Amino acid sequence: MAVKIDGKMVSARIKANLAERVASLKERGVNPGLGTILVGSDPGSVKYVAGKHADCAEIGVNSIRKELPADATFEQIAEAVRELNADPACTGYIVQLPLPKGIDENAIIDLIDPKKDADGMHPYNLGELVLHARGDITTPLPCTPRGVIELLNAYDIDLDGKEVCVLGRGITIGRTVGLLLTRKAVNATVTLCHTGTKDVRKHMREADVIIAAMGSAGFVKPEDVKEGAVLVDVGVSRVFDEEAGRYRVKGDVDKASYEKVSAYTPNPGGVGPMTRAMLLENVVEMAERQL
Repeated sequence: MAVKIDGKMVSARIKANLAERVASLKERGVNPGLGTILVGSDPGSVKYVAGKHADCAEIGVNSIRKELPADATFEQIAEAVRELNADPACTGYIVQLPLPKGIDENAIIDLIDPKKDADGMHPYNLGELVLHARGDITTPLPCTPRGVIELLNAYDIDLDGKEVCVLGRGITIGRTVGLLLTRKAVNATVTLCHTGTKDVRKHMREADVIIAAMGSAGFVKPEDVKEGAVLVDVGVSRVFDEEAGRYRVKGDVDKASYEKVSAYTPNPGGVGPMTRAMLLENVVEMAERQL
């Protein structure tokens, strides 16, 4: 019987610990604050940002919101970034992506103060991660990859020496999770598969762990998975459910695959809650570095 890796339960435990740390910080005169920059009114982005501020309220972190219209110029968005860089009440912040068409997202991210990069996606912080394969890292870590590893650790799934197949080369996890998995402390061997990979299914069949992050509903089939493997489903697709008459979120893993594996993350309810928890973890760690 495969173990269901419950991201909601693990993230709740993490948030309870963070609430205690935030209370301790406040007693010592440090009040952590998370900032968000939201441009436009995309329903998904609005909901996601609202969720982040609800998380803040839950653990006692202050919320700082900057909202700009969909027709905001590059300079207007850049000014919002500079304001949060300079605001002592803002410990860390995120620029909610995607930005409107025509805005250079990478140029905006480059303007973020790396010390306030709550997503851990600034080029400086990713560069620090590349440089430090051993020892402690004192820069923010990318949230989704960190969330995956924390989730597997919570279930005592040892990655040392394991073959990990990553599906998808997006920046959110595909290209970045290998930087964490191959650190000495984790010690996994990583194969990154993408649209140019010749035989993706061969790599999947050989893997001890599959991290699926393609956004292709049900791509990982039972015949692609070896007995006893671990499945981590990060992909998100909106698929129309004929019976229910509405769209549903579906992951990259066909649920029939669960019968062959030792453990799996459900989707939704697996990695998603951990990403939000790691955003808070980054902000609290930033605040603790101020002591």
